[in-house]
Amino acid sequence: MDPVVVLVLSLSCLLLLSLWRQSSGRGKLPPGPTPLPIIGNFLQIDVKNIQQSFTNFSKAYGPVFTLYFGTQPTVVLHGYEAVKEALIDHGEEFSGRGRLPAVDKLLNGLGSLCDPTFILGCAPCNVICSIVFQNRFDYKDQEFLNLMEKLDENTKILGSPWLQVCNTFPALLDYCPGSHNTFFENYSYMKSYFSKKIKEHGESLDVTNPRDFIDYYLIKRRQVNCSQQLKYTIENLIVIVTDLFGAGIESTSTTLRYAFLLLLKHPHVTAKVQEEIDHVVGRHRSPCMQDRSQMPYTDAMIHEVQRFIDLLPNSIPHAVTCDIKFRNYLIPKGTTIVTSLSSVLHDSKEFPNPEVFDPGHFLDKNGNFKKSDYFMPFSTGKRSCAGEGLARMELFLFLTTIL
Repeated sequence: MDPVVVLVLSLSCLLLLSLWRQSSGRGKLPPGPTPLPIIGNFLQIDVKNIQQSFTNFSKAYGPVFTLYFGTQPTVVLHGYEAVKEALIDHGEEFSGRGRLPAVDKLLNGLGSLCDPTFILGCAPCNVICSIVFQNRFDYKDQEFLNLMEKLDENTKILGSPWLQVCNTFPALLDYCPGSHNTFFENYSYMKSYFSKKIKEHGESLDVTNPRDFIDYYLIKRRQVNCSQQLKYTIENLIVIVTDLFGAGIESTSTTLRYAFLLLLKHPHVTAKVQEEIDHVVGRHRSPCMQDRSQMPYTDAMIHEVQRFIDLLPNSIPHAVTCDIKFRNYLIPKGTTIVTSLSSVLHDSKEFPNPEVFDPGHFLDKNGNFKKSDYFMPFSTGKRSCAGEGLARMELFLFLTTIL
């Protein structure tokens, strides 16, 4: 075919595609000047005085209007009211980063404004991996990424309204479709993965040189008598490992993310923490747990983060193990008990202005760290979080090292 004909046909197709895309999207967007095919509104904009062009457009189309830069529509917000309504009143929805292809090509998604969710999830996950499997994973390892994905999805499902309904009416779990089935499928995937890891450990086990939690469990299983082995089953080990991953990652990761958001919002707190880090740790080594006792403000800040964000408002449900008379009420054995940790962490008698983020809630008048019996983010009593020590260690080391 003649090259000229091919060129004409190609340009015609591009023109038609451009017209179709522009016409299909305009009905849903704010009004604006009619764009030309392919080049959009470029010819209608004074590139030497773009702001004046915007002012002129706002007079014709109002404070919210659409311009096409090439084939891409761009909504322009003009004036205080429109800008304030978008960036403040709907700040979350308008917080994405727009495209600047020339800059994006250079930065490749990197820079000071980034979403730390992935890396702050990987770090606690690898801590659990090092305890359970001996070694950590590369952040690009596909098995590791699959495990993270399943854990993250299950955390979201657990907190969904549908799961709350299913927990209230358990029959739904067996007879209804819904996200609970995805939850069970993910759990089966994780059990299969951990089962494979446990099998590998069993094949390479050296009882004189245990490497990790799985090895210690398998050694203990060999040492106990037959009746005790009913407790130390492989199935039980799989469930314990799954619990360690399920409970030991998302809570720490989420607390870290909220901590950085709060420090961004309260720079005077960040400055005090960094001043303390410089004084106690310096710039030539990494922080260690021994430093915490000499860093009361940093310790208070971390406690206040956990108090303020109130990560598990009602903890996990308890049940009474026998009929009990409690505050002149008779509570029958087996009754479900929900503890409102929010009511404790936000008690105004213990924490003045509990809705305000203030590390001073955990400092005495001399600036020393002050413990509080009301600090219960890990719950309290016999069913308090088994991983509290590990979580507190991670929060201190991760936050101080990054800061």
